[in-house]
Amino acid sequence: MTTVLHRRVLQVVSKRKLFLPILSRDNSTEKNILRSDCDSIEKPRLTVTEFVWQNLDRWPDKTLAVCAVTGRGYTYAQTHRLSVSFAASLLKKLKLQHNDKVGIVLPNVPEYPAIALGILEAGCIASMMNPAYTVDELKHQIKLVECKAIVTSKLSYPNLCKALQELKLNIPMILIDNEDLPENTIKFAELAENTDLDILKSVKRNVKDTAILPFSSGTTGFPKAVELTHESICALNSMILTPRILAVQEATASFQPVLPAVLPLFHIFGFNVLMLNLMSRGVKLVTMPVFKPELYLDTLIRQKANHLYIVPPMAIFLGKHPAVTPRHLDSVIDIICGAASISSGDANAIIEKNKKLIFRQGYGLTETNGGATIGYNDNTNHDSVGFPFPSSEIKVADLKTQEALGPGQEGEIWYRGLNVMKGYYKNEAATREVLTEDGWFKTGDIGKYDENKYVYITDRIKELIKVKGFQVAPAELETLLRSHPKIVDCAVLGIPDSVSGEVPKAFVVLQPGQNIKAEEVLEHVNNKVTQFKKIKEVQFVDAIPKNPAGKILRKQLKEKYC
Repeated sequence: MTTVLHRRVLQVVSKRKLFLPILSRDNSTEKNILRSDCDSIEKPRLTVTEFVWQNLDRWPDKTLAVCAVTGRGYTYAQTHRLSVSFAASLLKKLKLQHNDKVGIVLPNVPEYPAIALGILEAGCIASMMNPAYTVDELKHQIKLVECKAIVTSKLSYPNLCKALQELKLNIPMILIDNEDLPENTIKFAELAENTDLDILKSVKRNVKDTAILPFSSGTTGFPKAVELTHESICALNSMILTPRILAVQEATASFQPVLPAVLPLFHIFGFNVLMLNLMSRGVKLVTMPVFKPELYLDTLIRQKANHLYIVPPMAIFLGKHPAVTPRHLDSVIDIICGAASISSGDANAIIEKNKKLIFRQGYGLTETNGGATIGYNDNTNHDSVGFPFPSSEIKVADLKTQEALGPGQEGEIWYRGLNVMKGYYKNEAATREVLTEDGWFKTGDIGKYDENKYVYITDRIKELIKVKGFQVAPAELETLLRSHPKIVDCAVLGIPDSVSGEVPKAFVVLQPGQNIKAEEVLEHVNNKVTQFKKIKEVQFVDAIPKNPAGKILRKQLKEKYC
């Protein structure tokens, strides 16, 4: 049942209108600008927590999240109670202040929604980090966003503890585990106990405030923190709820949609497009800490999953692995594949196992809150990434003149909409490189559109390597390679891989007179990075081709050696 606490919060939300007057971005006079055929959205005026919880009274006793491994789970009402209690404790017990940053270093667990929304409820900023990151990777991110507290588990605690020691930081470490906690850590359950919520009345939040700081890789090699506001997050979610895009039915008294939450919630696709958006629909999320084929297939049948949000390696698995049968996809209505493009052949292999399901691709970046284009919910074009989201614009810019190109012409994809980031945190130079004065975001991806306005992504300017949907910056690995005393120069490229999509390959130039085995090079780098960044192959070459400005000519390398 809905408690007094929930009713109090719901009364506050219900007194506010969901949106301000309609906002139209369709006022560009430039030719060859792509826009959605859908109606424009209205400018959001709610914070993220208000948006997510606005329908709480309609499904308080429905399961919000349940762990596929342990069966541990929480209803919507329980998650909301944990969230607001945690928020109050952050302010009262940990003395956090408005806009303080709190790191979340967790795999997909059913507590994730309560933790993330509790941080936002307290007026703080959540920064999601990969729990598999190494000490050096965690140090960079913790230092950059200036974390005042971290929520994690015993799994990541050793690396985090060492990272904080090396940074000489003494900040609260909150663990979700309930037993055998390390000394000087705080149990999440204790901070999420019922407590006086009066302190939350003093929290003043504006939709223009930064809500989260996820990380996006860049060609500099160092992950950048992306500032996403309450407004931009809610804008993207409002775009998804447009009738021609929406496929997920709201929960009712007799039905609740189910989705296996295997996409990492520390990634913008998992956090925003999956978690936040589906919570606003009353969906049941079955959390999976990692993708394990047997567990995933068992979950599809046991939970009767209706919707799947996946990345290309999972699409290939579902379509081509002999263990996947029509029975596994029998209850599936809709599949959305993102993070990288796949071929229509891969999509059709899935559809052959359930010809009633709708398969569509989407395209987005951390800088656009995870969404820029998507196929409509009657999609039959499985090569395209769909159409621009409502109230947004896309142009394919000529690489030299930056003029908007027509159908069939390839150029850089530029995107403009309310869901674009505020900027890169503490990195004005990088922000200026990608955001124009009139609001266009330069994605760094090469693409085109056809006469029917379908968008296609064909290449990447940014040179990022996409391993199972994760972005790997070559420059980061090149920096580590060059730190070896016997290596004078190097370059890293992504090479095709049937399982991961791409994997990093290193081209290495040795110091004159030096000799080294490939295994030593791999050990030197791979011990310092997380699993998906590990270099898989090493090739020794005489020289790295570069242009007069010193930029690596990766295309020449690829043509010669790959």
